[in-house]
Amino acid sequence: VLYGEKVANRGLCAIAQAESLRFKLIGGLAVRRACYGVLRYIMECGAKGCEVVVSGKLRGQRAKSMKFVDGLMIHSGDPCNDYVDTATRHVLLRQGVLGIKVKIMLPWDPTGKTGPKRPLPDNVSVVEPKEEILPKAPSSEIKAVKPDAGPAIPIAVA
Repeated sequence: VLYGEKVANRGLCAIAQAESLRFKLIGGLAVRRACYGVLRYIMECGAKGCEVVVSGKLRGQRAKSMKFVDGLMIHSGDPCNDYVDTATRHVLLRQGVLGIKVKIMLPWDPTGKTGPKRPLPDNVSVVEPKEEILPKAPSSEIKAVKPDAGPAIPIAVA
């Protein structure tokens, strides 16, 4: 028995985008054009950043790796587990197998629908200062004098 769940936002799902790129390449679309199309679609869907890597025999006998990057991508730390969605797929073309890696950095979403609820640790929110009431004219206040313990002793300074 296989259970399937509908993806909330197809543009922010790395698996869906890796499969989309795979079918574009099987259909005969040029690698650069297919990757830039996927990259643009991911960013238009509201991702903070994305990275698409295609490696294998792209042109000729020599294997190469092409990396397409846009926006912001975190690579280390605990937020990487929440914020980055990753998928790896393989596509068999007539000249050989190409590897596809898609990484999408999700946006922060307090509701938790399109991205993680926890904000990034380096996220800073600036609070507007309150209106300060400035005095119109200078004023002086007489403060109560503390009672002394004894008579003041004069100190001579040489």
